[in-house]
Amino acid sequence: MKKTSYTNTPVADLKKALVEKRITLRESRFGGKASKNTKSTSIMKKDIARIMTELTKHK
Repeated sequence: MKKTSYTNTPVADLKKALVEKRITLRESRFGGKASKNTKSTSIMKKDIARIMTELTKHK
């Protein structure tokens, strides 16, 4: 996965992306079957943190 810049993204799109990332993270953690790619969860957590940081800057 590539690092994505969220600096010029509108707030509505950031909120939508945040919800989607949280859902995929929840599904990968509690989905039932074990994931072979454990690095993907840490990447998703970092993406969520980046989005939340940008949302805080827009306030």
